[in-house]
Amino acid sequence: MIEINSNLSIPESEISFKASRSGGPGGQNVNKVSTKMTLSFDVEASSSLSDAQRKRIRHRLGNRISKEGLLLIESQEHRSQHANRQAALVRFANLMAAALKKRKPRKKTRISKAAQERRLKEKSRRAEIKKLRQNPNP
Repeated sequence: MIEINSNLSIPESEISFKASRSGGPGGQNVNKVSTKMTLSFDVEASSSLSDAQRKRIRHRLGNRISKEGLLLIESQEHRSQHANRQAALVRFANLMAAALKKRKPRKKTRISKAAQERRLKEKSRRAEIKKLRQNPNP
């Protein structure tokens, strides 16, 4: 079980991994060994998510979810499959926790009267400076 938050744990059976060759520097290791790990999680078919959680994940992580409804996370920063698998799991748990976290509603604030007056005073002062730069009318 992968612990997302206190309310949600996702069984590892709902997550699949695929190994492929990693790019970048690494010499012969990169050319021979498939160390890059791609984690895929089917958001639509997951039985551990409620409809509200599914909707929130689709909204917050929509750019990471494919047309088939798969959340894909790649990890290739380490030289071993095991380390990349663990890194992908940690990234997955952090992404899911952040997506499911409720945001505080924004409180409307007003600009103080003094701040408004300072802004207008500075604006008129800049206008006066620019006016002095102009050529006088002939």
